Amino acid sequence: MPRGDKSADTDKQKRKAEHIEEGYEDRGVSKAESERRAWATVNKESHGGKKSGSGRGKKESHTASRKGGKLGGKASAARSTAAKSRSAKKAARTRKKRL
Repeated sequence: MPRGDKSADTDKQKRKAEHIEEGYEDRGVSKAESERRAWATVNKESHGGKKSGSGRGKKESHTASRKGGKLGGKASAARSTAAKSRSAKKAARTRKKRL
């Protein structure tokens, strides 16, 4: 159970967390774990919930998203063409079964 009160989060933060959570679920991460990771990413970027008062806000930092984007693809580049082709065919079969 998350410790933080989600009522202090903005609509934008909630949308962002939902989008990140969907991405994790598409990759096969459990619902609870994907929600935990999504909120961890949002809080790291936006420094937690909404703060009231002049001068109390901080600029959003997108380092967590950028890091994930840079890391993505390294493993794929190291694999052989045949291995990548096999996994792509397997993923297509899995998507067909779901529909």
